[in-house]
Amino acid sequence: MGTLLEGRDLLFTLVLKVGWAAALAALLVRFRSFRKLVFTENRDSDQKVMLLLFLVPPLAIGTMLRLVAGYRFFDLTLEGSFLMGLIGGRIVGLLGGSLISLLPFGFHEWISAPMAALVGLLAGEVRDVMPEKEDVWHFGPFLFLNIPQWLIRLARRAKGNWAMLPLFCCAAFECGLIVLAKIVPERWVFSLRTPNLGYEALVVLSSVMCVATAIKIWNNTRIEMNLEQNQQHLLKARMDALTSQINPHFLFNTLNTVSSLIRFDPDMARGVVLKLSNILRRLLRKHETFVPLREELDFIDDYLDIEVIRFGRDKLQIFKEVESDTLDTFVPSMLLQPIVENAIKHGLAPRLSGGQIHIRTRQRDGRLTIEVDDNGMGMSAERLLEVYGGGIGISNVHERLRLLYGDQFEMNIRSQEGEGTQIRIEIPELATVETAV
Repeated sequence: MGTLLEGRDLLFTLVLKVGWAAALAALLVRFRSFRKLVFTENRDSDQKVMLLLFLVPPLAIGTMLRLVAGYRFFDLTLEGSFLMGLIGGRIVGLLGGSLISLLPFGFHEWISAPMAALVGLLAGEVRDVMPEKEDVWHFGPFLFLNIPQWLIRLARRAKGNWAMLPLFCCAAFECGLIVLAKIVPERWVFSLRTPNLGYEALVVLSSVMCVATAIKIWNNTRIEMNLEQNQQHLLKARMDALTSQINPHFLFNTLNTVSSLIRFDPDMARGVVLKLSNILRRLLRKHETFVPLREELDFIDDYLDIEVIRFGRDKLQIFKEVESDTLDTFVPSMLLQPIVENAIKHGLAPRLSGGQIHIRTRQRDGRLTIEVDDNGMGMSAERLLEVYGGGIGISNVHERLRLLYGDQFEMNIRSQEGEGTQIRIEIPELATVETAV
Protein backbone atom coordinates (compact mmCIF):
# COMPACT_ATOMS: atom_id res chain seq x y z
CA MET A 1 0.00 0.00 0.00
CA GLY A 2 1.36 3.45 -0.88
CA THR A 3 0.29 7.04 -0.56
CA LEU A 4 0.80 9.82 -3.05
CA LEU A 5 4.23 11.47 -2.73
CA GLU A 6 5.18 14.79 -4.24
CA GLY A 7 8.38 16.67 -5.01
CA ARG A 8 10.85 16.85 -2.17
CA ASP A 9 9.40 13.95 -0.15
CA LEU A 10 9.67 11.62 -3.13
CA LEU A 11 13.25 12.61 -3.93
CA PHE A 12 14.25 12.24 -0.30
CA THR A 13 12.64 8.79 -0.15
CA LEU A 14 14.35 7.64 -3.36
CA VAL A 15 17.79 8.80 -2.19
CA LEU A 16 17.35 7.01 1.12
CA LYS A 17 16.18 3.91 -0.72
CA VAL A 18 19.31 3.73 -2.87
CA GLY A 19 21.44 4.47 0.20
CA TRP A 20 19.78 1.65 2.15
CA ALA A 21 20.40 -0.78 -0.73
CA ALA A 22 24.08 0.22 -0.89
CA ALA A 23 24.50 -0.01 2.90
CA LEU A 24 22.90 -3.44 3.00
CA ALA A 25 25.10 -4.71 0.16
CA ALA A 26 28.23 -3.33 1.84
CA LEU A 27 27.23 -4.89 5.18
CA LEU A 28 26.66 -8.35 3.72
CA VAL A 29 29.96 -8.40 1.85
CA ARG A 30 31.83 -8.04 5.14
CA PHE A 31 30.92 -11.67 5.93
CA ARG A 32 33.47 -14.14 4.59
CA SER A 33 30.84 -16.78 3.89
CA PHE A 34 28.81 -14.33 1.82
CA ARG A 35 31.91 -13.28 -0.14
CA LYS A 36 32.51 -16.92 -1.02
CA LEU A 37 28.90 -17.27 -2.17
CA VAL A 38 29.23 -14.22 -4.40
CA PHE A 39 32.56 -15.41 -5.78
CA THR A 40 31.15 -18.83 -6.66
CA GLU A 41 29.27 -18.78 -9.95
CA ASN A 42 27.81 -22.32 -9.94
CA ARG A 43 26.20 -22.93 -6.55
CA ASP A 44 24.93 -26.19 -5.14
CA SER A 45 21.73 -26.54 -3.09
CA ASP A 46 23.41 -25.79 0.24
CA GLN A 47 24.99 -22.64 -1.13
CA LYS A 48 21.65 -21.46 -2.52
CA VAL A 49 20.08 -21.95 0.89
CA MET A 50 22.93 -19.95 2.45
CA LEU A 51 22.33 -17.17 -0.08
CA LEU A 52 18.68 -17.05 0.94
CA LEU A 53 19.62 -16.97 4.62
CA PHE A 54 21.85 -13.96 4.02
CA LEU A 55 19.44 -11.95 1.84
CA VAL A 56 15.91 -12.76 3.01
CA PRO A 57 16.09 -11.63 6.69
CA PRO A 58 17.34 -8.05 6.06
CA LEU A 59 14.95 -7.59 3.14
CA ALA A 60 12.05 -8.91 5.23
CA ILE A 61 13.00 -6.54 8.05
CA GLY A 62 12.90 -3.71 5.52
CA THR A 63 9.32 -4.53 4.55
CA MET A 64 8.39 -4.77 8.22
CA LEU A 65 9.80 -1.31 8.92
CA ARG A 66 7.73 0.04 6.07
CA LEU A 67 4.54 -1.62 7.29
CA VAL A 68 4.98 -0.94 11.00
CA ALA A 69 6.87 2.37 11.13
CA GLY A 70 5.99 3.85 7.75
CA TYR A 71 9.56 4.09 6.42
CA ARG A 72 8.88 3.52 2.73
CA PHE A 73 12.51 3.61 1.63
CA PHE A 74 13.30 0.42 3.56
CA ASP A 75 11.06 -1.67 1.30
CA LEU A 76 13.17 -3.39 -1.38
CA THR A 77 10.74 -6.17 -2.21
CA LEU A 78 10.92 -5.86 -5.98
CA GLU A 79 14.62 -4.99 -6.08
CA GLY A 80 15.54 -7.77 -3.62
CA SER A 81 13.50 -10.38 -5.50
CA PHE A 82 15.08 -9.37 -8.79
CA LEU A 83 18.55 -9.39 -7.28
CA MET A 84 18.15 -12.85 -5.75
CA GLY A 85 16.92 -14.29 -9.02
CA LEU A 86 19.67 -12.60 -11.03
CA ILE A 87 22.44 -13.81 -8.71
CA GLY A 88 21.10 -17.13 -7.48
CA GLY A 89 18.83 -18.36 -10.27
CA ARG A 90 15.13 -19.17 -10.60
CA ILE A 91 14.68 -21.21 -7.42
CA VAL A 92 16.46 -18.65 -5.23
CA GLY A 93 14.50 -15.82 -6.84
CA LEU A 94 11.16 -17.59 -6.49
CA LEU A 95 11.64 -18.64 -2.88
CA GLY A 96 13.30 -15.38 -1.85
CA GLY A 97 10.58 -13.21 -3.36
CA SER A 98 7.88 -15.30 -1.70
CA LEU A 99 9.53 -15.19 1.72
CA ILE A 100 10.21 -11.45 1.91
CA SER A 101 6.61 -10.69 0.88
CA LEU A 102 4.92 -12.94 3.46
CA LEU A 103 4.46 -10.10 5.96
CA PRO A 104 2.89 -7.70 3.41
CA PHE A 105 0.55 -10.53 2.42
CA GLY A 106 -0.51 -10.74 6.06
CA PHE A 107 -1.34 -7.03 5.89
CA HIS A 108 -3.77 -7.72 3.05
CA GLU A 109 -1.41 -6.72 0.25
CA TRP A 110 -2.69 -9.65 -1.75
CA ILE A 111 -0.62 -9.09 -4.88
CA SER A 112 2.71 -8.49 -3.16
CA ALA A 113 3.63 -12.17 -2.70
CA PRO A 114 2.80 -13.40 -6.22
CA MET A 115 4.37 -10.26 -7.71
CA ALA A 116 7.67 -10.72 -5.80
CA ALA A 117 7.78 -14.44 -6.57
CA LEU A 118 7.16 -13.77 -10.28
CA VAL A 119 9.87 -11.09 -10.40
CA GLY A 120 12.39 -13.44 -8.74
CA LEU A 121 11.48 -16.26 -11.11
CA LEU A 122 11.77 -14.07 -14.22
CA ALA A 123 15.07 -12.66 -13.01
CA GLY A 124 16.33 -16.23 -12.76
CA GLU A 125 15.18 -16.77 -16.35
CA VAL A 126 17.14 -13.69 -17.36
CA ARG A 127 20.22 -15.22 -15.78
CA ASP A 128 19.69 -18.50 -17.59
CA VAL A 129 19.20 -16.76 -20.94
CA MET A 130 22.51 -14.92 -20.73
CA PRO A 131 25.21 -17.03 -22.48
CA GLU A 132 27.97 -15.79 -20.17
CA LYS A 133 26.99 -15.57 -16.52
CA GLU A 134 29.89 -13.16 -15.96
CA ASP A 135 27.87 -10.54 -17.89
CA VAL A 136 25.55 -10.30 -14.88
CA TRP A 137 28.34 -8.54 -13.01
CA HIS A 138 28.71 -5.90 -15.71
CA PHE A 139 25.37 -4.43 -14.63
CA GLY A 140 26.54 -1.23 -12.95
CA PRO A 141 24.87 1.96 -11.66
CA PHE A 142 25.78 3.98 -14.74
CA LEU A 143 25.29 1.33 -17.37
CA PHE A 144 22.27 3.22 -18.70
CA LEU A 145 24.68 5.90 -19.95
CA ASN A 146 25.98 3.35 -22.47
CA ILE A 147 22.59 2.86 -24.07
CA PRO A 148 23.30 5.23 -27.04
CA GLN A 149 26.63 3.50 -27.71
CA TRP A 150 24.97 0.11 -27.43
CA LEU A 151 22.26 1.12 -29.94
CA ILE A 152 24.91 2.29 -32.41
CA ARG A 153 26.85 -0.97 -32.11
CA LEU A 154 23.64 -2.92 -32.45
CA ALA A 155 22.72 -1.05 -35.62
CA ARG A 156 26.17 -1.20 -37.23
CA ARG A 157 27.46 -4.61 -36.20
CA ALA A 158 24.33 -6.39 -34.95
CA LYS A 159 26.29 -6.93 -31.74
CA GLY A 160 24.59 -6.35 -28.42
CA ASN A 161 25.59 -6.16 -24.78
CA TRP A 162 24.03 -8.81 -22.59
CA ALA A 163 24.51 -6.64 -19.50
CA MET A 164 21.74 -4.43 -20.92
CA LEU A 165 19.20 -7.25 -20.51
CA PRO A 166 19.07 -7.08 -16.67
CA LEU A 167 18.93 -3.30 -16.94
CA PHE A 168 15.89 -3.29 -19.21
CA CYS A 169 14.17 -6.11 -17.31
CA CYS A 170 14.58 -4.39 -13.95
CA ALA A 171 13.18 -1.16 -15.38
CA ALA A 172 10.33 -3.08 -17.05
CA PHE A 173 9.38 -4.83 -13.79
CA GLU A 174 9.24 -1.51 -11.92
CA CYS A 175 7.12 0.00 -14.72
CA GLY A 176 4.82 -2.99 -14.51
CA LEU A 177 4.48 -2.52 -10.76
CA ILE A 178 3.60 1.16 -11.22
CA VAL A 179 0.92 0.29 -13.79
CA LEU A 180 -0.41 -2.53 -11.63
CA ALA A 181 -0.66 -0.22 -8.60
CA LYS A 182 -2.93 2.08 -10.63
CA ILE A 183 -5.25 -0.75 -11.68
CA VAL A 184 -5.80 -2.75 -8.50
CA PRO A 185 -7.18 -1.43 -5.19
CA GLU A 186 -4.70 0.72 -3.31
CA ARG A 187 -4.18 -1.71 -0.40
CA TRP A 188 -3.40 -4.73 -2.57
CA VAL A 189 0.19 -3.83 -3.54
CA PHE A 190 2.82 -1.37 -2.39
CA SER A 191 4.28 1.15 -4.81
CA LEU A 192 5.61 4.70 -4.52
CA ARG A 193 2.72 6.60 -6.08
CA THR A 194 3.71 9.78 -7.92
CA PRO A 195 1.79 12.70 -9.45
CA ASN A 196 3.22 12.58 -12.97
CA LEU A 197 5.30 10.66 -15.49
CA GLY A 198 8.55 12.46 -14.66
CA TYR A 199 8.48 11.33 -11.05
CA GLU A 200 7.59 7.82 -12.17
CA ALA A 201 10.76 7.81 -14.28
CA LEU A 202 12.75 8.67 -11.14
CA VAL A 203 11.12 5.78 -9.29
CA VAL A 204 12.15 3.42 -12.11
CA LEU A 205 15.68 4.83 -12.10
CA SER A 206 15.98 4.40 -8.33
CA SER A 207 14.92 0.77 -8.60
CA VAL A 208 17.57 0.14 -11.25
CA MET A 209 20.17 1.94 -9.16
CA CYS A 210 19.38 -0.16 -6.08
CA VAL A 211 20.04 -3.40 -7.95
CA ALA A 212 23.02 -2.06 -9.89
CA THR A 213 24.71 -0.58 -6.81
CA ALA A 214 24.50 -3.87 -4.92
CA ILE A 215 25.94 -5.77 -7.89
CA LYS A 216 28.71 -3.19 -8.27
CA ILE A 217 29.72 -3.49 -4.60
CA TRP A 218 29.73 -7.27 -4.74
CA ASN A 219 31.57 -7.33 -8.05
CA ASN A 220 34.35 -5.20 -6.59
CA THR A 221 34.78 -7.85 -3.92
CA ARG A 222 34.78 -10.58 -6.57
CA ILE A 223 37.51 -8.75 -8.44
CA GLU A 224 39.60 -8.42 -5.27
CA MET A 225 39.16 -12.11 -4.47
CA ASN A 226 40.01 -13.08 -8.04
CA LEU A 227 43.12 -10.90 -7.93
CA GLU A 228 44.17 -12.45 -4.64
CA GLN A 229 43.64 -15.93 -6.04
CA ASN A 230 45.68 -15.10 -9.14
CA GLN A 231 48.46 -13.70 -6.96
CA GLN A 232 48.51 -16.94 -4.97
CA HIS A 233 48.70 -18.97 -8.19
CA LEU A 234 51.50 -16.71 -9.44
CA LEU A 235 53.39 -17.08 -6.18
CA LYS A 236 53.02 -20.85 -6.31
CA ALA A 237 54.26 -20.89 -9.90
CA ARG A 238 57.28 -18.79 -8.94
CA MET A 239 58.00 -21.03 -5.96
CA ASP A 240 57.80 -24.12 -8.18
CA ALA A 241 60.15 -22.47 -10.66
CA LEU A 242 62.64 -21.65 -7.90
CA THR A 243 62.43 -25.18 -6.50
CA SER A 244 63.06 -26.62 -9.93
CA GLN A 245 66.31 -24.57 -10.02
CA ILE A 246 67.49 -26.29 -6.85
CA ASN A 247 66.66 -29.90 -7.62
CA PRO A 248 68.72 -30.49 -10.83
CA HIS A 249 71.73 -28.74 -9.30
CA PHE A 250 71.59 -30.92 -6.20
CA LEU A 251 70.84 -34.17 -8.04
CA PHE A 252 73.70 -33.67 -10.46
CA ASN A 253 76.30 -33.62 -7.67
CA THR A 254 74.66 -36.50 -5.80
CA LEU A 255 74.49 -38.78 -8.85
CA ASN A 256 78.15 -38.08 -9.60
CA THR A 257 78.99 -39.26 -6.09
CA VAL A 258 76.96 -42.45 -6.55
CA SER A 259 78.56 -43.22 -9.90
CA SER A 260 82.07 -42.87 -8.48
CA LEU A 261 81.29 -45.09 -5.46
CA ILE A 262 79.86 -47.93 -7.53
CA ARG A 263 83.28 -48.56 -9.05
CA PHE A 264 85.25 -49.34 -5.89
CA ASP A 265 82.81 -49.80 -2.97
CA PRO A 266 79.39 -51.29 -3.95
CA ASP A 267 78.26 -51.63 -0.32
CA MET A 268 78.88 -47.98 0.36
CA ALA A 269 77.22 -47.13 -2.93
CA ARG A 270 74.17 -49.10 -1.79
CA GLY A 271 74.02 -46.99 1.36
CA VAL A 272 74.28 -43.84 -0.69
CA VAL A 273 71.45 -45.03 -2.91
CA LEU A 274 69.25 -45.50 0.18
CA LYS A 275 70.09 -41.98 1.30
CA LEU A 276 69.39 -40.74 -2.21
CA SER A 277 65.99 -42.46 -2.24
CA ASN A 278 65.06 -40.55 0.93
CA ILE A 279 66.17 -37.34 -0.71
CA LEU A 280 64.22 -38.02 -3.90
CA ARG A 281 61.11 -38.87 -1.92
CA ARG A 282 61.40 -35.49 -0.24
CA LEU A 283 62.01 -33.67 -3.53
CA LEU A 284 58.85 -35.16 -4.99
CA ARG A 285 56.78 -33.44 -2.26
CA LYS A 286 56.79 -30.09 -4.05
CA HIS A 287 53.41 -29.11 -2.69
CA GLU A 288 54.95 -28.51 0.74
CA THR A 289 56.07 -24.91 1.09
CA PHE A 290 56.82 -25.17 4.81
CA VAL A 291 58.16 -28.14 6.79
CA PRO A 292 59.20 -28.55 10.44
CA LEU A 293 62.84 -27.72 11.08
CA ARG A 294 63.24 -31.28 12.39
CA GLU A 295 62.36 -32.64 8.95
CA GLU A 296 64.62 -30.15 7.19
CA LEU A 297 67.54 -31.22 9.39
CA ASP A 298 66.82 -34.90 8.67
CA PHE A 299 67.01 -34.09 4.99
CA ILE A 300 70.35 -32.31 5.51
CA ASP A 301 71.63 -35.35 7.43
CA ASP A 302 70.96 -37.58 4.43
CA TYR A 303 72.65 -35.09 2.14
CA LEU A 304 75.67 -34.66 4.40
CA ASP A 305 76.04 -38.42 4.88
CA ILE A 306 76.54 -38.65 1.14
CA GLU A 307 78.99 -35.76 1.14
CA VAL A 308 80.96 -37.23 4.06
CA ILE A 309 81.31 -40.46 2.11
CA ARG A 310 82.41 -38.46 -0.89
CA PHE A 311 85.06 -36.37 0.89
CA GLY A 312 85.99 -38.77 3.68
CA ARG A 313 85.19 -38.60 7.38
CA ASP A 314 88.58 -37.11 8.20
CA LYS A 315 88.11 -34.23 5.73
CA LEU A 316 84.50 -33.22 6.34
CA GLN A 317 83.17 -32.81 9.87
CA ILE A 318 79.68 -31.72 10.76
CA PHE A 319 78.70 -30.09 14.05
CA LYS A 320 75.13 -29.18 15.03
CA GLU A 321 74.03 -26.95 17.88
CA VAL A 322 70.26 -27.14 17.64
CA GLU A 323 68.01 -25.94 20.44
CA SER A 324 65.26 -28.46 21.07
CA ASP A 325 62.47 -25.88 21.11
CA THR A 326 63.27 -24.93 17.49
CA LEU A 327 62.69 -28.40 16.03
CA ASP A 328 58.94 -28.02 15.63
CA THR A 329 59.17 -24.54 14.08
CA PHE A 330 58.19 -24.45 10.41
CA VAL A 331 60.73 -23.26 7.87
CA PRO A 332 60.65 -23.04 4.05
CA SER A 333 61.23 -26.40 2.42
CA MET A 334 64.73 -26.91 0.95
CA LEU A 335 66.07 -23.93 2.90
CA LEU A 336 69.35 -25.38 4.18
CA GLN A 337 70.49 -27.68 1.38
CA PRO A 338 71.62 -24.95 -1.06
CA ILE A 339 73.49 -23.19 1.76
CA VAL A 340 75.29 -26.35 2.90
CA GLU A 341 76.02 -27.30 -0.71
CA ASN A 342 77.63 -23.94 -1.38
CA ALA A 343 79.68 -24.20 1.81
CA ILE A 344 81.07 -27.52 0.64
CA LYS A 345 81.54 -26.57 -3.01
CA HIS A 346 83.09 -23.11 -2.60
CA GLY A 347 84.50 -23.27 0.91
CA LEU A 348 85.71 -26.76 1.80
CA ALA A 349 86.23 -28.58 -1.50
CA PRO A 350 89.19 -26.38 -2.59
CA ARG A 351 91.01 -27.18 0.69
CA LEU A 352 93.10 -30.32 0.59
CA SER A 353 92.70 -30.78 4.34
CA GLY A 354 88.92 -30.40 4.25
CA GLY A 355 87.15 -28.60 7.06
CA GLN A 356 84.12 -28.22 9.26
CA ILE A 357 80.53 -27.08 8.94
CA HIS A 358 78.62 -25.79 11.96
CA ILE A 359 74.80 -25.57 11.94
CA ARG A 360 73.19 -23.61 14.77
CA THR A 361 69.58 -22.76 15.52
CA ARG A 362 68.03 -20.70 18.30
CA GLN A 363 64.71 -19.06 19.00
CA ARG A 364 64.26 -15.65 20.65
CA ASP A 365 61.29 -13.28 20.87
CA GLY A 366 59.24 -15.04 18.22
CA ARG A 367 62.15 -15.15 15.74
CA LEU A 368 64.05 -18.20 14.52
CA THR A 369 67.76 -17.78 13.77
CA ILE A 370 69.69 -20.28 11.65
CA GLU A 371 73.45 -20.05 11.15
CA VAL A 372 75.62 -22.12 8.82
CA ASP A 373 79.38 -21.60 9.26
CA ASP A 374 82.32 -23.19 7.50
CA ASN A 375 86.07 -22.79 8.03
CA GLY A 376 86.79 -23.05 4.35
CA MET A 377 88.69 -20.88 1.92
CA GLY A 378 86.52 -17.83 2.38
CA MET A 379 86.08 -15.26 -0.34
CA SER A 380 86.90 -11.73 -1.27
CA ALA A 381 84.10 -9.19 -1.59
CA GLU A 382 84.14 -9.49 -5.39
CA ARG A 383 84.09 -13.28 -5.32
CA LEU A 384 81.38 -13.24 -2.66
CA LEU A 385 79.17 -11.07 -4.88
CA GLU A 386 79.79 -13.37 -7.84
CA VAL A 387 79.05 -16.64 -6.05
CA TYR A 388 76.36 -15.63 -3.57
CA GLY A 389 74.78 -12.80 -5.50
CA GLY A 390 74.64 -14.29 -8.95
CA GLY A 391 74.82 -17.99 -8.18
CA ILE A 392 71.70 -20.12 -8.35
CA GLY A 393 71.78 -21.60 -4.85
CA ILE A 394 72.01 -18.71 -2.39
CA SER A 395 70.26 -16.13 -4.57
CA ASN A 396 67.49 -18.70 -4.90
CA VAL A 397 67.20 -18.98 -1.11
CA HIS A 398 67.07 -15.21 -0.76
CA GLU A 399 64.35 -14.90 -3.42
CA ARG A 400 62.23 -17.61 -1.79
CA LEU A 401 62.51 -15.94 1.61
CA ARG A 402 61.51 -12.62 0.07
CA LEU A 403 58.44 -14.17 -1.56
CA LEU A 404 57.36 -15.92 1.64
CA TYR A 405 58.17 -13.30 4.29
CA GLY A 406 58.33 -9.97 2.47
CA ASP A 407 60.45 -7.63 4.58
CA GLN A 408 60.07 -9.76 7.72
CA PHE A 409 63.29 -11.74 7.24
CA GLU A 410 67.03 -11.09 7.40
CA MET A 411 69.78 -12.89 5.51
CA ASN A 412 73.39 -11.85 6.15
CA ILE A 413 76.54 -13.32 4.60
CA ARG A 414 80.02 -12.71 6.00
CA SER A 415 83.18 -14.16 4.50
CA GLN A 416 86.93 -13.58 4.83
CA GLU A 417 89.61 -15.16 2.69
CA GLY A 418 91.34 -17.97 4.51
CA GLU A 419 88.92 -17.95 7.45
CA GLY A 420 85.57 -19.16 6.14
CA THR A 421 82.03 -18.03 5.54
CA GLN A 422 78.98 -17.54 7.76
CA ILE A 423 75.38 -17.29 6.57
CA ARG A 424 72.84 -16.10 9.11
CA ILE A 425 69.08 -16.24 8.46
CA GLU A 426 66.44 -14.82 10.78
CA ILE A 427 62.77 -15.45 10.05
CA PRO A 428 59.46 -15.11 11.97
CA GLU A 429 58.54 -18.12 14.04
CA LEU A 430 55.76 -20.28 12.60
CA ALA A 431 54.43 -22.77 15.13
CA THR A 432 51.92 -24.10 12.61
CA VAL A 433 51.53 -23.86 8.88
CA GLU A 434 48.80 -21.30 8.24
CA THR A 435 49.89 -20.29 4.75
CA ALA A 436 50.42 -22.81 1.99
CA VAL A 437 51.43 -21.47 -1.37
